[in-house]
Amino acid sequence: MNTVLYVNPTASAPTLSLRPWRAEDTAALVAAHRDPLMRRWMITPLVSEADARRWIDDQDRGWADGVRFSFAIVERDQPVGHIVVKGGADPADASAEVGYWTSAEARGRGIASRALERVSRWALGAQRVMPLARLDLLHAVGNHASCRVAEKCRYVLSSVLPAQPPLFPSEGHLHVRLRG
Repeated sequence: MNTVLYVNPTASAPTLSLRPWRAEDTAALVAAHRDPLMRRWMITPLVSEADARRWIDDQDRGWADGVRFSFAIVERDQPVGHIVVKGGADPADASAEVGYWTSAEARGRGIASRALERVSRWALGAQRVMPLARLDLLHAVGNHASCRVAEKCRYVLSSVLPAQPPLFPSEGHLHVRLRG
């Protein structure tokens, strides 16, 4: 599957394309993962091009298996972020989780919210590989930028999740968006 989604330009921002990650994106991935702020919230940062290649291979397998739809957020032919829809363990559940990040130079310009809104509409509507009725968005309580993006894209705060060290050392927010 080679799904490409487009986000219309705004008065202050160009068109974004959301496309599967490619092998030639490894350097951009590693560079983005060097950002200390992003690393603060990441579970598994990519530190080498070999890590990035393995990660891209994992994303390709997710697309092939129809369980993980991972998009590079591309602005002016350069990857500036990532957004993913990950299916749950139970396909009958009709829910999935979304996640995203933007590179340091892309932050604060509405890229994450524009990409999240586009992918959310696609995941809850147009795509037929993984029929969904609900999307979950999780982030650490202290990640205020992610909270703002979730709220802007109509993800309702559903609950505060307890910390689960070592992977999730602090409490989290669960935001939910339903189809319709």
